Amino acid sequence: MPLNRRIVLLCLILGLAAGLALSWVAGSAMVRGESSPVPPAEGRARDLRIRSGDGLVLAATYWSGRRPDSPAILLLHGVGSSRASTAPTAAWLAGLGYAALTLDFRGHGQSDLAERSFGLREASDARAAFDWLKRRQRGAPVAVIGNSLGGAAALLGPSGPLPADALVLQAVYPDIRRAIRNRIAARLTAAPAYVLEPLLSFQSKPRFGVMPGDLSPLEAVRRYRGPLFVIGGLDDRSTPPEETRALFAAAPGAKRLWLVPGRGHAAMGDLRDEAYRGRIRRFLGTTIGAP
Repeated sequence: MPLNRRIVLLCLILGLAAGLALSWVAGSAMVRGESSPVPPAEGRARDLRIRSGDGLVLAATYWSGRRPDSPAILLLHGVGSSRASTAPTAAWLAGLGYAALTLDFRGHGQSDLAERSFGLREASDARAAFDWLKRRQRGAPVAVIGNSLGGAAALLGPSGPLPADALVLQAVYPDIRRAIRNRIAARLTAAPAYVLEPLLSFQSKPRFGVMPGDLSPLEAVRRYRGPLFVIGGLDDRSTPPEETRALFAAAPGAKRLWLVPGRGHAAMGDLRDEAYRGRIRRFLGTTIGAP
């Protein structure tokens, strides 16, 4: 082989190796867990610990309901957040008479540190919290409100979606490839997103033991038969409205859809105005009942 061709080939190999190394570093940053402070419980609420199915200790806060067997709501936060973000909604629901439980996923808040996995392993956390709340409320109906990561965790369990008596999904990505592509495109435009996304998406196999196709709430929601409320932001670039509509269309049971004007992805985790609370209250009242 001529010397010039060898140099070109070597440069290509070195460039590919450097690209793979940089993408791995970027992927490591995406899945790295971080602790964050969470204010202690106040009033009727109490802080507690729940053990996940694989042994991790999870921080949670519980609000008692009007009765020991009041219907209840499990609230699941988004990536990079904690149960502090869902506490205002939990306190409001408790004021209505519902029991409520908020949770820090692994690698978040005050829970044990672990890699974040876009809902895959967090599904074990969600199931442990759901089962705890179901027992605590003596078998009463339990609804789940999952924002972004929290909604994915409610769907992606090894045995399918949580057996919730009602489910609210807010700003939930349809599959991991589109989720990553959208986030890259929001920063670098679409063309580099299509080039860079596979370098990150296919890290799911060495990191988590699954292919990217296994990280698909869109496929998982087809197995949820209970009443469903899908909420998305009209200005959400991470989970655009057409993806929220697709998630809604895939669900087989009774369902409703709300696309919120003027809301981007981050703002979807902070819905607490009267329009939101009115819709949530009506949905819960017609599905798990008023307390």
